[in-house]
Amino acid sequence: MAMNSSTKKTLVLIGFIALKFFLQYSLINTEYELQRDEYLHLDQANHLAWGYTSIPPVTSWISTLIFFLGGTVFWIKFFPALFGALTMLVVWKTIEQLKGNIFALSLGSTAVLFSSLLRLNTLFQPNSLDVLCWTTIYFFIIKYFNTEKPKWLYFGAIVFAIGFLNKYNIVFMLAGLFPAILLTPQRTILINKSFYQAILLGLLLILPNLLWQYNNQFPVIQHLKELSDTQLVNVNRWSFLKAQLLFFIGGFFLIIAALYALVFYTPFKKYRTFFWSILFTLLVFISLKAKDYYAIGLYPIYLAFGSVFLADLLKSGRLKYLQPLAVAIPVLFFIPMYNFAFPNKSPEHIIQNPERYKDTGQLRWEDGKDHAIPQDYADMLGWKELAHKTDSIYSTLPEQGKTLVLCDNYGQAGAINYYTKKGIKAVSFNADYINWINLEQQYSNLIRIKYYEEIETELKTSGPYFKTSVLSDSISNPYAREYRTRIYTFTGAKIDINKRLRTEIDNLRNRGSD
Repeated sequence: MAMNSSTKKTLVLIGFIALKFFLQYSLINTEYELQRDEYLHLDQANHLAWGYTSIPPVTSWISTLIFFLGGTVFWIKFFPALFGALTMLVVWKTIEQLKGNIFALSLGSTAVLFSSLLRLNTLFQPNSLDVLCWTTIYFFIIKYFNTEKPKWLYFGAIVFAIGFLNKYNIVFMLAGLFPAILLTPQRTILINKSFYQAILLGLLLILPNLLWQYNNQFPVIQHLKELSDTQLVNVNRWSFLKAQLLFFIGGFFLIIAALYALVFYTPFKKYRTFFWSILFTLLVFISLKAKDYYAIGLYPIYLAFGSVFLADLLKSGRLKYLQPLAVAIPVLFFIPMYNFAFPNKSPEHIIQNPERYKDTGQLRWEDGKDHAIPQDYADMLGWKELAHKTDSIYSTLPEQGKTLVLCDNYGQAGAINYYTKKGIKAVSFNADYINWINLEQQYSNLIRIKYYEEIETELKTSGPYFKTSVLSDSISNPYAREYRTRIYTFTGAKIDINKRLRTEIDNLRNRGSD
């Protein structure tokens, strides 16, 4: 019996989703560990709140679920892969909404699958859910343009709230979308009371986080200032634009086709808002010197528009024979990218074959300089070594319960807390950890995790306040960003460590509020 169209589409969709999960779990070389940010996000599950210095709360909720499921690397990697698969599903449903056929569905799904999302979806960070939320809101807008049913505005408000509570980046989507609506006949939405009710709904849903920001003196502002001073200052606008081409390079022809169709293709006339929206959003990002990946959420919806337009263009005559080629293009671009765009090659391989990595700017770190391997990869090395060595040192100390493990950064603290077998609760003055230091506990010992410097410096600085002081160990992996990070041990405090901690925390907070 012949397979009906609906069953065929379902099987094709299941195939794409299965392939997505397979690729996500096969694109990370086993030499690599979790990435620096992932350890912080996981540790947030132990300190649930409506906000954090670094990000909003949704990631902490997902981390809680991950630990409920066992806290293994499989589950840590599952959720970004899931959000990537759901992004592909939303693009699929968008193509159906635009009346695309099975060829359009396959073309759009292939372009989403074989793209930079494969890299993005390897990391447990807010970015994967951010892209999903952007794409879903655009989908609901299309549904509203087609039906004018208020429920799609409410659904959009709910997804915006989830996106906002996941990553504030989604605000830039609205910054590009609202002026675009004003330039098109869709501006009649501004006289629809449901539009304002949806806005109110969204505000109510994000209110707990806004109150948290207010009660904590808006740490997001300080975080953005630090980001601007230390990272965004090194962002090159031309590099930003070049990166936009690379994110969906195999489907770039679909994005171009979408922009053309949104202006000249009659069936897409009602969606012209999207033509202006991408332009305005990119202008906002460029003017603010944003990181290139902030804009990734823009593009999946345009792959849907482009796929439907090209499917109509290639549906008959000689052009029909170009359909297999169109589907093959994203795959053909992916094949060479497989060899240099993912953490599936060892550090030794990258050092021996640096050309592709250098040419695509992957060796340039946030400090604006080129290094031996990409920063993200260097941030995925040395953590187990640090945790195991810290555990070993901790186990030799007297009064272990009175030992403070103080780190220079959140990656060190998060990694120790994730891998420890001794129940250590490492802290730092960096990021959210400054709020998690237990000042009720009396400390007499200190394990100090510190970036590489002259050995004598830390011993001279902290040593006089303890009976014994020694450099116990250091990170030996030369490819790790934490290479040569020192582990110092101090025992028998001669001072009130808690008092010193309170003073340092107060100084840092006062400095941040200036």
